[in-house]
Amino acid sequence: MSLAEQFEDNEQYEQAYEEYKKELLARPNDLSLLERLGHLAMMLNKKEEAAEHYSKILEKDMTNTLCYEQLMDVYIDTDKYKYYVYRGNLHSVEHKFEHAISDYKKALNHTDNEQEIIMTRFTLANLYDQTGNTTKAIDEFLKTLEYEDNNEEIFIRLADLYVKEDIFTSAIDVLERAVQKFNTDSVREKLARLYLKNDQPQLAKNLTSEVLFKVKCMLECGEVDAAYKILTENQSKYSNDAEFHALMAQYYFVSQDYDKALESVEAYNKINPNSPLVYQMRALIYENKNDDYNAHLNWGKFNLVRKNKDIAINEFLNAYQLNEKNVDLMLTLTQLLEETGDRNHAIEFWEKISKLEPTNKKAWEKLAEFRESIGDYRLQADYLENLYELDKRNAVVVKKLAQTFEKLKNKPSAIEYYTKYTQIASNADDVELIRQKLQKLEHTNMQEDEGLLDKIMRLFNK
Repeated sequence: MSLAEQFEDNEQYEQAYEEYKKELLARPNDLSLLERLGHLAMMLNKKEEAAEHYSKILEKDMTNTLCYEQLMDVYIDTDKYKYYVYRGNLHSVEHKFEHAISDYKKALNHTDNEQEIIMTRFTLANLYDQTGNTTKAIDEFLKTLEYEDNNEEIFIRLADLYVKEDIFTSAIDVLERAVQKFNTDSVREKLARLYLKNDQPQLAKNLTSEVLFKVKCMLECGEVDAAYKILTENQSKYSNDAEFHALMAQYYFVSQDYDKALESVEAYNKINPNSPLVYQMRALIYENKNDDYNAHLNWGKFNLVRKNKDIAINEFLNAYQLNEKNVDLMLTLTQLLEETGDRNHAIEFWEKISKLEPTNKKAWEKLAEFRESIGDYRLQADYLENLYELDKRNAVVVKKLAQTFEKLKNKPSAIEYYTKYTQIASNADDVELIRQKLQKLEHTNMQEDEGLLDKIMRLFNK
């Protein structure tokens, strides 16, 4: 290596190149060494060897823009197809997808090689899909199917695009052709799942070789007892498989043994917690048990996991109508209502929570904050006093009480709580300012404000 560097420093590039090649035999995966060899090969006009070195770098680092640029230089005058492909690769790495698409289309005009055409159209199809142009992606995949020397991945990707567009019949047709041509396990299983999704469970059952999926198809076909027999025979083998417990739940559900179905759902939940399927299965089971409360509760959780907040709120509200004592449900509702901007509705539930759980600090905090926001300082003070009774050493609450009574012009209470604050928070940054405020308050004439609501009531009384 030292000798090679010495040759390079002396501008003896041919000798340096040969020494670096010897070093490469010992370190074939050294990217910096490959980069030096590529650079020297370009200088010595050994372009094919340079291309070989840069290609090896790309095998390890496909995002290396320097390699693409060098390979473009190698082929710009000798091979337009490779030039445009490497330029397309560079633009793809740089996320300039529209430019990349243009490059690959130009590359197609410079080749008659079937494998190169298939590879380029496959790349184009994926780029169209990546940029949201599904129709053009499908067109490119269809064009690759016109060639005999294609591969199963093209069929699978095309089927996926048809599914994405909800064109299940076309997806099935493509995979049926793939089965005839390749007949691999991956293609057969993918087709079997499409058959089931397309309400063709018998075809799916006959095609699949996977035990649990076959059981799922049998349950859909109404072959309940036969499906259960296979499940029990394979219980020890699949006891740690979530899908096994989901199928057991489905069997018990179809057999109307709802308690057993719930046990299987819980077994599934231990393996795959917080899955939307857990809440969906529970909801369906409770519906059939005529347990409307738990059905609504689980439909709410199902939609919450799927981020359908408005539907979740509606389901939780229906559950609340059937059980007005569940504080956890009410807390969930307050959070969702606040997140969706329905603050007034959320406050109603905080009030109900405060009555059910008088020691719930969060409820009193929320109620006090709300009353402050609408200028109802008298009720804010009441809520803060409830909070103070629960936590008399809370300096924040004590200070807030003092400030609230000051707004109400209740001088004795303001002085009382400011004094308590100086005792509790003796090391706080603002304690000296509070002491000055206390001195000022003691020499200030203050008449208590009767409050806006009191004024309104007095007007009505008159």
